[in-house]
Amino acid sequence: MNTRTDTRPNIVLLFPDQWRHDALSVLGHPVAETPFLDQIAHQGVRFTSAYSPAPTCIATRASLATGCSPNTCGRIGYRDFVPWTYPDTFMRLLRDGGYQTLCAGKTHFHPARARLGFEELALYEVVWQMPGEPSDYHRFLLRETGGRVQDSATTHDSNSMHAVPWTHDENLHATNWTVGAALEMLERRDPQRPFFLQVCPHRPHPPFDPPLAWFERFANAELPDPPVGDWATEGGHPATTIDAYGGQVPKKTFDRNRRAYYAQLAHLDNQFCRLWRFLKGRKLLANTWIFFMSDHGEFLGDHHLFRKTAPFEGAAHIPLLVKAPDGADVPRDVACDVPLTVADLAPTFLDIAGIPAPAAMEGRSLLPHVSAPDAAPPPHEFVHIEHAPKWQAVTNGKAKYVWDSQQGREWFFDLVADPQERHDLSRDPDAAPRVSVWRDRLVAILARRPEDGLVEDGRLVPGKTFAAVKPGLAGSV
Repeated sequence: MNTRTDTRPNIVLLFPDQWRHDALSVLGHPVAETPFLDQIAHQGVRFTSAYSPAPTCIATRASLATGCSPNTCGRIGYRDFVPWTYPDTFMRLLRDGGYQTLCAGKTHFHPARARLGFEELALYEVVWQMPGEPSDYHRFLLRETGGRVQDSATTHDSNSMHAVPWTHDENLHATNWTVGAALEMLERRDPQRPFFLQVCPHRPHPPFDPPLAWFERFANAELPDPPVGDWATEGGHPATTIDAYGGQVPKKTFDRNRRAYYAQLAHLDNQFCRLWRFLKGRKLLANTWIFFMSDHGEFLGDHHLFRKTAPFEGAAHIPLLVKAPDGADVPRDVACDVPLTVADLAPTFLDIAGIPAPAAMEGRSLLPHVSAPDAAPPPHEFVHIEHAPKWQAVTNGKAKYVWDSQQGREWFFDLVADPQERHDLSRDPDAAPRVSVWRDRLVAILARRPEDGLVEDGRLVPGKTFAAVKPGLAGSV
């Protein structure tokens, strides 16, 4: 008998690593097959202008946990092994407010087994990030196979552009384990408390290792040519390393890699559906919010680029789907184009839980936009994206200004007319007034950070770089 008296909604966050914004079949993607996430989109709200504030794992995850910008978090790039010392994570606030807080998968915290408010944690981390201390997934693999089967991210470069389909039992794959661990947590949860569950598969982050049966589904998929902008002149050279940020690879390798990526997405979609089936079977969907978002995208050859970090659409633009509990009186199957970042999820979760957000949280709740996608004022006029050592950008999802602080180069894109950023308008005389407006917006943000030295006398200063970790963050130098 269910004697639960706290009737606040449960919250589930599906948070895979490196999922592109456009890679959903509901959006008309010619290759991606995501029937479950399509269903969530039809039953909820598609936020079409969501961005990673710093397009790599650590800085974005710090922003997610704190509801603050990367600069406020002290992490504006990628650097491992710097302790996480944030006192007011949304997980801790939810826990202290009566929620059972659960996490399965990748966190990228340091130390790796830090909880930061999660009561239960089933951890996946690549081995080199936990020297001498295997994650829960790697302990599982060792226990089940005696060392005969190893994680692809252990035996292959974890940023490799080369596909390595998984030929072992699918139940041993990291994605299956992550969702299985989440289901085990739900099975043994406290039924008298609402829960927050964060499911964080490491995939589709490289190495691209979909189970072989899923890879074979895409063996004959027709692949569109990736967009290559009129400005993308630096990537025409051959890629000379397996983890290159740009360059050209042989077509056979390139196409195999892309097929493996889309197979990863299909496999993940299937596993997310497995979780949904559990919630449906336990009659939990009537009181559970479901969110789907990623930390950043993957260039996948766009503009001769791979991986992430640069603030162009393939890496910085991310998907966000939000489904309210079944029966909630909210619009369904609608799109909302308000600009936002992952920092807006923390205050949204707290809003659902009826817990006040700390004044220091810079994100804003998205609940008004779920209830009235077209009527509520946007939480931000535009959003700021940055990544050490040189990338800066501002966008509202309709236009984007990008600046390389090291070279002093700038780009400007009309994302309405040119969503794939094929045409740089920064030197177009007709676009000059718009470029000036957007440049000034970036100047205004960076002028509030004189320690970075990126602005002087109201102008951007070229030839400058900035550190991935701000001085003063615990453990930084």
